[in-house]
Amino acid sequence: MSQQILHLANPDDMDRLISMVSRCHEEMGLETGEEERRAAMLPLLEGNPQGAIWLIGPRMSPVGYVCVSFGWSLELGGMDGTIVEFWVRDKVRGRGMGSEALLALQKALAGAGVRALHLEARGDTAERICRRAGFRRKPAPLMTWIAG
Repeated sequence: MSQQILHLANPDDMDRLISMVSRCHEEMGLETGEEERRAAMLPLLEGNPQGAIWLIGPRMSPVGYVCVSFGWSLELGGMDGTIVEFWVRDKVRGRGMGSEALLALQKALAGAGVRALHLEARGDTAERICRRAGFRRKPAPLMTWIAG
């Protein structure tokens, strides 16, 4: 693809993002309302350093998005990131745009000093794409605590 695959999202992208996030959450079986999604996304779109959202594909008609949260790893010696959501429209899946976006994201984050990128790969296709991009499973399974 000759054009830029990733575009850092900003508040002007909220309406483009909200429909994609809604579809992603629906596919994942999450029951979040639009107000909750907007409230969760706005700080990232406004430049909160704890995370960022990128549009995949043309900025004005994106085909997906990826959301990354940032943390710090003593083990890895610095900043790390976790892909918390990665979604591509059903009609363009299988065309390599997700793989291309993942590779571009890795390159951009490494250039910004991120030492590692983590994600949960769900399903064989996601696992295959991630392995091709150099991701490996760690021996310890991820566990989550949710406040409230």
